Amino acid sequence: MFFTIYDFMKHDTLAHILSAAAFLFTLSAYSQNRIDNSFPPEELFSLGSYYYPEQWDESQWDRDLGNMAAMGIKFTHFAEFAWGMMEPKEGKFEFGWLDKAISLAEKHGLKVILCTPTPTPPVWLTKKCPEVLIVRDNGVQIQHSRRQHASWSSDWYRTYARRIVKKMAERYGDNPTVIGWQIDNEPGHYGVMDYSENAQEKFRRWLKEKYGSIDALNRTWGCSFWSETYQNFGQIRLPNAQELPEKPNPHAVLDMKCFMADELAGFVNFQADILRNHISDNQWITTNLIPVFTPVDPAKMDHTDFLTYTRYLVTGHKNGIGEQGFRIGDPEYLGFSNDQFRNFTGDCFGVMELQPGQVNWGTFNPQPMPGAVRMWVYNVFAGGGKFVCNYRFRQPLKGSEQYHYGMMLTDGVTLSPGGEEYVQVNKELEILRNAYSPDATEPADRASRRTGILFEMNNYWEIENQKQTPEWKTLAHAQKYHRILKSMAAPVDVVTEQSDFGRFPFLIAPSYQLLDSALVGRWEEYARNGGHLVLTCRTGQKDRNASLWEELLSAPIYGLTGIRNLFYDHLPPSAYGNVDMDRCKFKWNNWADVLTPSDGTEVWATYGDQFYAGKAAVTHRRLGKGSVTYIGADTDDGKLEEAVLRKLYREAGVSVENLPEGIIKEWRDGFYVVMNYTSDTQNIDIPENAEILIGGRSLGPAGVAIWKEKQ
Repeated sequence: MFFTIYDFMKHDTLAHILSAAAFLFTLSAYSQNRIDNSFPPEELFSLGSYYYPEQWDESQWDRDLGNMAAMGIKFTHFAEFAWGMMEPKEGKFEFGWLDKAISLAEKHGLKVILCTPTPTPPVWLTKKCPEVLIVRDNGVQIQHSRRQHASWSSDWYRTYARRIVKKMAERYGDNPTVIGWQIDNEPGHYGVMDYSENAQEKFRRWLKEKYGSIDALNRTWGCSFWSETYQNFGQIRLPNAQELPEKPNPHAVLDMKCFMADELAGFVNFQADILRNHISDNQWITTNLIPVFTPVDPAKMDHTDFLTYTRYLVTGHKNGIGEQGFRIGDPEYLGFSNDQFRNFTGDCFGVMELQPGQVNWGTFNPQPMPGAVRMWVYNVFAGGGKFVCNYRFRQPLKGSEQYHYGMMLTDGVTLSPGGEEYVQVNKELEILRNAYSPDATEPADRASRRTGILFEMNNYWEIENQKQTPEWKTLAHAQKYHRILKSMAAPVDVVTEQSDFGRFPFLIAPSYQLLDSALVGRWEEYARNGGHLVLTCRTGQKDRNASLWEELLSAPIYGLTGIRNLFYDHLPPSAYGNVDMDRCKFKWNNWADVLTPSDGTEVWATYGDQFYAGKAAVTHRRLGKGSVTYIGADTDDGKLEEAVLRKLYREAGVSVENLPEGIIKEWRDGFYVVMNYTSDTQNIDIPENAEILIGGRSLGPAGVAIWKEKQ
């Protein structure tokens, strides 16, 4: 008999729920031990590489894994796309080839991360049960091929997924060569929404569970507008622009994205639970995500020991800094993700895929700057990561990734430039390990400027659905503040509302549009207790269901920020307005909240033109032992925002640095790490008494310097 997740929820008892809660508590207690067993603190950092034994002649496996070990690689990564090889026919399992590959890895001293193969169901399954396939918004069912084409909402798919995951866990759960498990690979359907009947039905159940009654849904969605009112949940379909003359109801869209995120998290968590029942206490569980991606919400994947992410920096999508920046990438691409993923499950993260060189799928595919691959690895290290697993060891000769570099070139035995840089990093890590001090503590000046950035996916999805101007970019807005903080050498944590705000002397909530009175109360308590809160334009316009307040725009934050009113303005893409602050002029274009301050609120910046010239653009209110600053203007270059933050930290008595754009300075385990993301040679301020371990005071493009301060 097959039971769905819904059936389990419907018939579950309080005892089962309490048992599950106790299980998760126990899980967190053991997670750190599992992680430390694989990545001991004294080892600092490990390098791994993807390998696909099923894609290469068996006679080459021993050679390839031996070459991997000779490079200093510590672990490899098997099986995430190999369901068809492990179960070539329904119920017929063939693990002999994987047994041999794991045995060869053990022979060469390599550990193994095994993956559940759920991104690529075998053809016999998709032909037998085509209802497991997702359906696009145009009504076309995706055919068998490629990856990420099976529906998380399909009970049949979960049934077959359960069986293969259980079989793998039973076979390898006690294998000492296997250190951990990755669930799926980049789960998320690559942004394609699933409109299958599986998803439609589960969406209706999800809505009924959330709202309880159809009347409550109608009120929340505003269905009296345009006569959208529903009589029952069975009439509802997933919002789909292809089925409508214009954009769908925005409340329905937000619910759809939250639902899809819950379905995906449930799919990951259900696999984690299967694994946990069959693997040893020494093996950990993770999954590999694309950061800030619809419909992925990493915070909901909480049955894992920790999370990992994927990053490709040089793909023609970003210009970087300077004329050669397209070969180096933007520092926020790794930095923001490091600071975000470090704060999810397990207080630990790794990068499971990192670009080894040229790729095949970008808008154009340049060669990375010599040294860039090495610098990216050090960026993950500097951000507190446990490891980088390179994608991939060998450049494939067939299939969709023929032009995707690996550690080895097409002959299978010659190191690629990226492979050579991994060898260099492994040699340099020995220098760092010899200099490691387990009792190193974060310098007081850095700790005093630690800053949290509040970032939630619900808020991101809602704003992206209703940008109001083509100039607006939600993620870029948040990353701009991250970039400014890095120029000040401030340690940053990108956190959710589950975090303890009190551990941050400074907290920034960029464009935090969806909120409630409880969050506003927490912010006020944070400031009164000595924290310095920064809010930015668009904050507080809506409640959690994306409804405007039946009050003045953003009224719930007026008392907190010390303002009486606001309205917003946009300019045409080619027009710029002025903002005046401390005898300096700044340009804005994207968004402007025009503020009316209350008595006692300081005005730090005003608009210099438009019909509201002289009105407040930035306000500052002292509150208890702390303060609340509201930055109403959003600029392209970030210079206004930087001026405000530097003034805030200065008035709080906290010293900051002034690093050139693209110079990233981090501290980890007693080591200062500086990386040059610019196209030019930069001179680095290293104390005269410092012990320089790697690099020097002059850094070329993609250069790295690491030092310790002598006691």
